[in-house]
Amino acid sequence: MKKHSMLKAIAGAGVLALGIGLAGCAGDRTGAGSGDSQEAGGTIGVAMPTQQSERWIADGNNVKSQLEGLGYQVDLQYANDDIPTQVSQIENMITTGAKALIVASIDGTTLTDVLQQAKDANIPVIAYDRLINGTENVDYYTTFDNYKVGVQQATSLLTGLGVLDASGKETGAAGPFNVELFAGSPDDNNATFFWNGAMDTLKPYMDKGVLKVPSGQTEFGQAAILRWLPETAQKRMENILTVIGGTKLDGVLSPYDGLSIGIISALTSGGYAANALPVITGQDAEAGSIKSIIAGEQYSTIFKDTRELAKQAVTMVDDIRKGEKPEVNDEKTYDNGKKVVPSYLLNSTIVTKDNYKEVLIDSGYYTEADLK
Repeated sequence: MKKHSMLKAIAGAGVLALGIGLAGCAGDRTGAGSGDSQEAGGTIGVAMPTQQSERWIADGNNVKSQLEGLGYQVDLQYANDDIPTQVSQIENMITTGAKALIVASIDGTTLTDVLQQAKDANIPVIAYDRLINGTENVDYYTTFDNYKVGVQQATSLLTGLGVLDASGKETGAAGPFNVELFAGSPDDNNATFFWNGAMDTLKPYMDKGVLKVPSGQTEFGQAAILRWLPETAQKRMENILTVIGGTKLDGVLSPYDGLSIGIISALTSGGYAANALPVITGQDAEAGSIKSIIAGEQYSTIFKDTRELAKQAVTMVDDIRKGEKPEVNDEKTYDNGKKVVPSYLLNSTIVTKDNYKEVLIDSGYYTEADLK
């Protein structure tokens, strides 16, 4: 699997109309930006972390098209995973009169000063998928149930190993199954939610000896991959293979499709046949990894419909611009160190070779041609 396959923009990710039943909650600021009257329209700043992942390209396109469909102008910027670039982009959005900001942060701890500038200009801020930490100046957060995503990743690993059946019931398989564990970027708040959900699911089987980790690397700090970089995951997998020698791996917990691609590259270079790889998980249903799943390489991924996520962020902005209170369904989970950020959590779906057509093609997220 080549890294350049991750750069292809996702086709068919248009606006998906969804009926959403929500519980209401006020944010910190519901007035329009820059002190103008409460009405729709104006320019919305959209800060995305990188174009090195097809997932973020899709997010940016979805948010932009949906905002434009409501009559907004959009300043969409990608920072190529460079923190000073993202800060500068957001500053420019503020100084050029953005009425609201939608921010998917590179590092959720580095935006305190620039978001104070947004506050001073009365510009509301929506944290998009990644929580912004250490500041009171984030009004709402929209994301998926990230702990549940981790549970789903671990559950699919257990299913692929045969420890659980398709209904989630234990099969009685005693193993031991040799697995290695990967985690996301330590500067991404979501990574700890994924990890905790997965480890809470896997630990009972580790304690019983059904699962073993040959490298002994079972801590988040050991498993974390900075910036979610595939090449870093590949190098770590290569190092693990050196450490464990001839021990055969049965599974790999990977929290993201890009990492899965790097892991697969290391495994195939290390002597594993493409049709006899360990059970490997993922996340984001990127086209390259769906092709890998179809080919029998990667076992599973977690589908998070970016059309839904974009729609929720756009709805929040539109409500704020109209002087209304955006609706949320979680007011207790996401504490950023300064406040509990009112949030809306979306659901996700495990995708395997058995159900990818139903989940991804029938829903219009991909076409058959996208996955050829």
